[in-house]
Amino acid sequence: MNEVQEDKLLSKKKPAFPVHQKLRDYLKKYNRDSDISVSYDDLLRFQGAITVYDRNEEDTLWVRCYYADHERENIDKDLRHIYDVLHSDGRSNTMDFLNVDAVDYCTFGNTKPFRIKVRNILNDAFTYFYVKRADASRVYGLELEHLLSPHRINFLVHDDTLIEEHIAGIPGDEFIDNYLEECDHQERTQIAKEFVKFNERCLIRLLGDMRAYNYVIIPTHDFDRVSYAIRAIDFDQQSYEGRLKVYRPQFFKENVPMVMNVADCLKNESIEQYKKEERALIAKRLINTQNRYKALIKCMRADHLTTNEKLKELKRDLLDFTGDIKFKTCRNMGSVLHTALEFVRRNYSIEL
Repeated sequence: MNEVQEDKLLSKKKPAFPVHQKLRDYLKKYNRDSDISVSYDDLLRFQGAITVYDRNEEDTLWVRCYYADHERENIDKDLRHIYDVLHSDGRSNTMDFLNVDAVDYCTFGNTKPFRIKVRNILNDAFTYFYVKRADASRVYGLELEHLLSPHRINFLVHDDTLIEEHIAGIPGDEFIDNYLEECDHQERTQIAKEFVKFNERCLIRLLGDMRAYNYVIIPTHDFDRVSYAIRAIDFDQQSYEGRLKVYRPQFFKENVPMVMNVADCLKNESIEQYKKEERALIAKRLINTQNRYKALIKCMRADHLTTNEKLKELKRDLLDFTGDIKFKTCRNMGSVLHTALEFVRRNYSIEL
């Protein structure tokens, strides 16, 4: 994995794409659609907010929102119901034990999500979920993550509102700054392996913009070691940009320490081995989720998710990268993604 730094890989601002009826029908079929009684626009009606600081008294770029008394009770009730639907069966008999501790609004980035903190009053355990504007790119990204990655993810869509569960872990930029150098050689080698596989997974399923703050590192304590997983947490840049490098985390300057760690810990032969392992795993997941994947890609091929210029650029880059002439005939991003995944399935599922 060669270290390459590129400036201005991303467009200044990606537009939001509407969730069309075919995709809504898919979401309903697979229980991703839900009747919820509070929307993103409802949460925008906050009366005031204060800055949220981290443990080092630095601005987190989140603000804590406050609502008028006549609205707060209904908003709390609706948010507790959303949590219950997202994580349980949506029955109201558990809601009495839930409390909405905070509604935070992010002032950074394109999506400007709300982060909801929900606490169980019986044991003080808490978790988060996010309320965002529904964007077709993000919905496709979430569903592809569920189908093709090692991780499952819960989300709901209703009208123009998207609800996402919180993905726990150490933000990549924080891990690089505060933890990476403290890891021993065995841990750094395992992190290097996971970064290679994560890089390959993003490339194959065309998930872009995996700068360090858009993924998390998840440590898991085993018998005599700590193992690590790397997991995407932002799916806004699913199949939008034209440059192939956008879909390879190794090319973002924020990830240079991770790339250098790969170079220090892994030989080229090991890097190629881990790439092949990830391709084979994705080929298996494609086969295991065949019916659902086909239904999703059918929606995606009927959708508009980028500009003609970006589409042409990505087709050209993928043709140069793979040598597969089928990219020439792709008419939209859904077809490009399908062709890329079929290329992997044909070449790495021989022994299935």
